[in-house]
Amino acid sequence: MPDRPRSIWLRPERAGRGPVPEHDRARISAAAVTLADADGLGAVSMRRIASVLGTGPASLYRYVDSRDELLELMADAVAGELDLSRPPSGDWRADLVALAHQLRDAYRRHPWLLDLVPGHVGIGPRAVDQLEYALAALAGVDVAGPVKLEAVAMLNGIVALAVRTELSVGDSTASWSAAQAEFLGAVVSAGGHPHLAAALADAPPVPEDAILDRILPRMLAGLLEA
Repeated sequence: MPDRPRSIWLRPERAGRGPVPEHDRARISAAAVTLADADGLGAVSMRRIASVLGTGPASLYRYVDSRDELLELMADAVAGELDLSRPPSGDWRADLVALAHQLRDAYRRHPWLLDLVPGHVGIGPRAVDQLEYALAALAGVDVAGPVKLEAVAMLNGIVALAVRTELSVGDSTASWSAAQAEFLGAVVSAGGHPHLAAALADAPPVPEDAILDRILPRMLAGLLEA
C-alpha cells in the first residue's frame, strides 16, 4: 500500500473491513507500560503483551507494525499523564519550571523512558499537546520559533539528565555528597587551588531541586534572552 501513512498516528486503529477488534491501542500501551514499569523496557515484547492480554502475538500486529511503534504508544501514554489544564501565568520561567517538575515525576514513575533511543520513537498527539503547552508559555518571548523549540528540547534534556543522575546515585546520595565534600575540603585546605576555594566558600547548600528551580531557568534565559 504505497499511500499508507508511515506514522501510526495517521492510520486508523482498524481497517474499515474485517472482524471487530479484540483490543485497542490504549489497552495495548497500558499493558506495555505496566510491564516496563515492573521489569524494564527489555521486558516489553509482543509475546509478553499478548500473554497479558490473553491473545496471540500475531493479533497485536493488527494495531502496531513494529516494536518501535509500540514504544511510541507507550511514550505518548505517559505524556498523557501530565496536567496541561493550567493556563499560562505570564511568567514563562515559572510555567516551564512547573512543567519540568511534572516531567521529572513522570520519569520517576516510568524510568524506562530514559532508555528510549532518540530517533526511534516519534512524537505522538499527547506529546504534541505538551509541546504546544510549553510554546504557549513562551508566547510572549520575542525570539524565533526554532529558538523556542530548542529551549523546550533543552528543558526535556535537562530533566532527563537530572532523573538519570538521581536514579544512578539512588539512596547513596547523602553518602556520595558527604564523600565529595570531604575530599574537596581536603583539597582546598592544602592550597594550590585558590579559585576552587573561593567558589566553594561562596557556595550555599544545594537544595534537592536546585537543577530545576535555579539552574534550569538560568540556562533557558541564556538561550531565550540572549
